[in-house]
Amino acid sequence: MMWLDKLTQGDCEIVGRKCANLGELTQAGFHVPPGFALSLRAYEEFLAATGAGETVRDYFAGFDADPNDPKQLPKFTEAAAVINDVLRSKAMPASIADELAQHYAELCRKIGVEDIPVATRSAGPASHPGQYESYLNVTGLPSVMENVIRVWSSTFNTRSLIARARKGHPLEFDPIGVAVLQMVDADAAGVMFTADPTTADGNRIIIEGSCGLGEIVVSGSVIPDNWTVDATSFTIVDRTLSPGPGRDASASRPGESAPCLSDAEVVDIAKIGKRIAAHFGKPQDIEWAIDRSLPADPVFILQARPETFRINFRF
Repeated sequence: MMWLDKLTQGDCEIVGRKCANLGELTQAGFHVPPGFALSLRAYEEFLAATGAGETVRDYFAGFDADPNDPKQLPKFTEAAAVINDVLRSKAMPASIADELAQHYAELCRKIGVEDIPVATRSAGPASHPGQYESYLNVTGLPSVMENVIRVWSSTFNTRSLIARARKGHPLEFDPIGVAVLQMVDADAAGVMFTADPTTADGNRIIIEGSCGLGEIVVSGSVIPDNWTVDATSFTIVDRTLSPGPGRDASASRPGESAPCLSDAEVVDIAKIGKRIAAHFGKPQDIEWAIDRSLPADPVFILQARPETFRINFRF
């Protein structure tokens, strides 16, 4: 296991892209929640020490299903249920459990809170947006251990198995790291694209957000507030407020919806995004959260990865 502030981009193959990028951002001075990473090797050790890896290999040795045939997709759902039951029934090997306990205790000590809530988030060496699971507000060592295993087992969820099958990749193994991060007490959270994802226009920064935790925005379960910011002047050139519930009604007149961010906060987040894109040298897809109880530095970066476009990016 490694502390995030000791990681750089070069550690992607050791701890996964998410952990490596967060470490890179931490070292570059960006505001990232403190935490640590379980390596891909820890996942491999778990599979080997518990015998789960052999069970998984034996199961898929006799597995046959066409991922492009809708009638056969239930076979992947059944496989996901079987393998998840196998992995989640296993106890954390002592060697991993002891090190995890030490790191979690040290994280709590650094922050000064006993049994601090954390997020356990997946981190593969390649980007697989939306395939794996993350778990939030995990409190106490037993729950941290349980949810690390749940992240590992998510490599065998239905969508991950189908994605691997369609690419011709082995079903029985998909290396994954885990980020254990201090939970942000978010007033609002969401995503930001440092170039317009629909046009690849690098002069337009797109910010989407909602009140509370950002997972509801990432998952698409709510319609978020949306802003377009000019990347040179940092002026807001367009905005669309969500018609949905869940925002702070006290911030608006009766009958109106209040945005989850002020204009000043939108601009601050856009400026951070542009700095991150400049650091990595390419447009970024960024997850952010804001905790207004920290007025000096309220914006946290939870993830940064290269944007993908269907058309060529233009500056």
